[in-house]
Amino acid sequence: MIGRWLYSAAWYVAAPLIVLRLLWRARKQPEYLHHLGERIGLHRLKAPARLMWVHAVSVGETRAAQPLVRALLDRYPQHSLLLTQMTPTGRATAHELFGADPRVCIAYLPYDTPGSVRRFLRHFRPAFGVLMETEVWPNLLRGARREAVPMLLANARLSARSARGYARLGGFARAVFGDLAACGAQTEADAVRLRSMGASPVTVTGNLKFEISPPAAQRSAGAAFRAAIGTRPVVVASNTRPGEEGPLLDAYARHASPDVLLILVPRHPQRFDEIAQLVEQRGLSLARRSSGRMPDADTRVWLGDSMGEMFAYYASADVAIVGGSWAPLGGHNLIEACAVGVPALVGPHTFNFAQAAADAIDAGAAIRCADLDAAVRVAVDLLKDAARRSAIGAAGQAFSEHHKGALAATLGLIETLAPHQ
Repeated sequence: MIGRWLYSAAWYVAAPLIVLRLLWRARKQPEYLHHLGERIGLHRLKAPARLMWVHAVSVGETRAAQPLVRALLDRYPQHSLLLTQMTPTGRATAHELFGADPRVCIAYLPYDTPGSVRRFLRHFRPAFGVLMETEVWPNLLRGARREAVPMLLANARLSARSARGYARLGGFARAVFGDLAACGAQTEADAVRLRSMGASPVTVTGNLKFEISPPAAQRSAGAAFRAAIGTRPVVVASNTRPGEEGPLLDAYARHASPDVLLILVPRHPQRFDEIAQLVEQRGLSLARRSSGRMPDADTRVWLGDSMGEMFAYYASADVAIVGGSWAPLGGHNLIEACAVGVPALVGPHTFNFAQAAADAIDAGAAIRCADLDAAVRVAVDLLKDAARRSAIGAAGQAFSEHHKGALAATLGLIETLAPHQ
């Protein structure tokens, strides 16, 4: 097919630019230059004889895959599991969650060229593969089909905008989605769009992100944070992205009294120093989690420059402002805040979590605000209204519990792909 040939050719033509991009990103995050051979399918990791495979591109998808990975290891005790990512932060998250488990192998998924994919699949020879959310790679799916590796797109979501983009590719897009053995869609709307792209069969399984429960260790850490903070009101701004921190800090300085502590947790660790500078430029007193110093009575902003402690930050807070939704970036997971019982404030751009955000708002578990100035004002009002804050938090926990079930449904789909494993 001419479309597939052009797609593959574009990868090879872009190879020098890809190398330059890795070098550019390595300026702030040297890990981008680690394990380079894996990017082209040259894996030194020894492949276990019986292997399952889950691909989760970065941090959010890796965390969403956590209950599925645990369940697969329990259900198939004779198998090991390969967990792949595309980003260093995703890989670091995988090591944080599963690095101590000898049955879990962690590696990069190679770039989507025919040769890289072929080397990867023939090296590991997985019994089946699970791609999380939106990871539809044409050469990977065609290569897996040729190697008789059934592929499931799990926790799948496809926005209307993405569906329109795929539709412009015509028969090529339909062939790509047709290479999937099955799809587990988050919502009926996602399922309709996936079917229109040629995916079959498509089952609505729900959202795996509802399956994550706050770990006991992080609840304990959150309680310790709160004890150290004392009685001060606390707002956490989680998973913030470029362009959000500045307006957030300005709004906080305008509307929040000095006794309100802001816990600021950027999405990407390579930006921690940059965000610290933004805080200091505004004359706000700063403490950093990485220093080991807890915020004192004079600290205005506590920078959450650590990995894997998001639940602990939520557990120590009174209100959460969820980042990624104030610029047109699609938003980040508000379910974690709901599960802890913290009111979640989101912005106008939640298309990555459209159904979850709409349902949470309808359930009284979250509030949508027009911009960050409005969000800070709503947060300050909630800090003064314990009854309303408690009601929203309780609604969040009920909302989180009500939507569980995706894990069992996803495992059922996997059973149809690998019934005799």
